[in-house]
Amino acid sequence: MSQRERGIFVVVEGIDGTGKSTQVRMLAGALRAAGEDPLVSREPTDGRWGRKIRESATTGRMSAAEELRAFIEDRTEHVNTLIRPALDAGRIVILDRYYYSTIAYQGSRGANVEAVKAEMEARFPRPDVVFLLDLDPRLAVQRISEARGEDPNAFEGLEALAQVREVFNSLNQALIRVDAGRPPEVVHREIVSALASELRAAGRAETAERLGGL
Repeated sequence: MSQRERGIFVVVEGIDGTGKSTQVRMLAGALRAAGEDPLVSREPTDGRWGRKIRESATTGRMSAAEELRAFIEDRTEHVNTLIRPALDAGRIVILDRYYYSTIAYQGSRGANVEAVKAEMEARFPRPDVVFLLDLDPRLAVQRISEARGEDPNAFEGLEALAQVREVFNSLNQALIRVDAGRPPEVVHREIVSALASELRAAGRAETAERLGGL
């Protein structure tokens, strides 16, 4: 496969309440308008292991070891059945969360961040570009409560989010940090501009130009 044809792997990360789903949806729309057919997905998935993780948010979190195993099982299936085939076909893949969330959330529970990071990188393909939406946890909790009209779940408490954010910000990775406290349209423009640069570097100049012209 030529460089022009290779897939591009994009991940949007951050604590709960930062607007990840909104930005994924807006970015996918912009790419479609630019003539691409992006694959859009999320983690945890809607598969068996993903459902188990999501249910634990309200029924009680699993132990750290059980939770990590569930994420690995869910991600392995996700990569093998969806992500890797799409990348091999030359598509742009956009994920709402990936293994950086596993590193951050496990780290917030006391796991060795470097050990979890090494395991994730050994097991799973690395993204081409990662956007880390950064937000004060107090504002994140406020957004969650206002959006749902209910209290945050087990993953979304203020103290938990503050710890997760700290781990995210400690990662020595080429993450593109984006201030998520601004209006969604402003955040979107910054993400589109950064992705256009990545597309040019990957030999997909035509898509980059169409995307930048929207």
